[in-house]
Order: sequence, then C-alpha cells, then structure tokens
Amino acid sequence: MDEPQGETVNRGPIVVVTGAGSGIGRAVAARFAAAGSSLLVHTGHRAAAAAETCDLVRSQGVSATPLVADLASDAGQDRLLQLAWEQYGHVDVWVNSAGVDILTGKAAAASFEEKLEALWQVDVRATIRLSRGVGRCMQTRGSGVIINVGWDQAEQGMAGDSGEMFAATKGAIMAFSRSLAQSLAPHVRVNCVAPGWIKTAWGEQASATWQKRAADESLVGRWGTAADVAEAVYFLATPQAAFINGQVIAVNGGWRRSPASVS
Repeated sequence: MDEPQGETVNRGPIVVVTGAGSGIGRAVAARFAAAGSSLLVHTGHRAAAAAETCDLVRSQGVSATPLVADLASDAGQDRLLQLAWEQYGHVDVWVNSAGVDILTGKAAAASFEEKLEALWQVDVRATIRLSRGVGRCMQTRGSGVIINVGWDQAEQGMAGDSGEMFAATKGAIMAFSRSLAQSLAPHVRVNCVAPGWIKTAWGEQASATWQKRAADESLVGRWGTAADVAEAVYFLATPQAAFINGQVIAVNGGWRRSPASVS
C-alpha cells in the first residue's frame, strides 16, 4: 500500500473520497476541490489513477493526498481509516463511492456468485465498516458528514442478473445509511445518493438498445453524467443541506418505466 504524500498548499475542509480514480469518484473529488476542499483520494489498486486525480485536484490550488488500499479486506479498510486520520487529524466529509466494476473488463466474464461476492465485500461490507468507523471519529469530534452511494432502481427492482445483484447490494447501503443517520444524530449527518443511468465506463460502450433505454427512463431524456452526481454529493455536504439527514436522494433526471424495462 502506498503511504500518503501530503501537500503544504491551502487546506479547506478535509474530504475523503473512496474510489476516486475515475468516474463518479473522480468527479466528486474535482467538485470538492473546486470549492477549496483538501482531498484524500482513495483507489483500491490503481496508484496511477489516484495520482491523476490528485493532479486534477491540485490544479485547483488545494491539497491532495493519494491513498491506495484494498477495500475487499478488513485490513485494507482499517488502514485507510488510520491513514486518513494520521494525515490531517480529522475528516469533515467522507464519501464512500468505491464500487466493484462487474460490467466491463475481465470481471464481466465472472460467474453470478463471483460478482455478487465482489460487490458484497467492497460495495456493502466496506461501506458499512468505513462508515461506522468514520462515524465514531466524527461523533467524538462533534461534527461530520458521511455520504454513500446507492442505486435509483434498487427499491423497485430491475430484471436480470445485474439488476438482482445491484438491487440487493445497493439497496442494503441505502437502508444502512438511513439507520446510521439515526445512530449518529444529531451532530453527524448521513445521506445517500442513488444515481440512475450514469454514463461511466459501461455506458460508453453500451449497445444502441441500452443507450435508448437509458434516455427513455429519464424524464429529462438523457444519460446522467458523473458531474451530475458530484453536484448532488457536494450539496449534501454543505451547510445549505444542514437539515437534510437520513435521506436517499435519486439523481436520475426523474425516473420513469420505459417499455424496455417491462419484463
């Protein structure tokens, strides 16, 4: 695991973003950096991706520290928590956006059981353990914000292997976030964003059928972007959202059931 390499430039609020090497996580890191926050940029294995995100953050004139930790293991999760607090002494905002990509690359050929296990370990178990650990530290300090990532269709379901897996795992995170908010109130807020069809790696290579379905299932008639999700995450972390707690916020342009989604 890479040790953190801190910066001495301007430090605003301290924000940790897991899974920040690409996609939604990178967009979230960039949004907080644009507002003057100092970032701890986590990736699971890709040190080069963490470095790229840190370069993007530093271009905004704020501090960026890369953290590489395998969130599939308890040791990796615990090490991430330790390094985060060692670096700055506290964290103001923690965003759990790390998730396993089971739709592209070698993982796409894995069995249902293998994919489910990978999702459970990183998307669910790591999010729960990190949130609980972060929450205890924030409670001791008397303030903090935790934001998790769910899925907009988890509550109504979607047919198919991917739909079953994501509904089970992301639905668990959504339910957990509501409960953790009650455990940590009143000084630590916990919310969850539930993205819809967001054009990340899989969306870029999706077939024409899926491209049409994604547009049809949003009331605004288009794919969402990582920046759309980042704006929602950023807002939930600001004082303007101080009275929003224990909520799951859909970021999908307004969902509607298209003919293609009816099985």
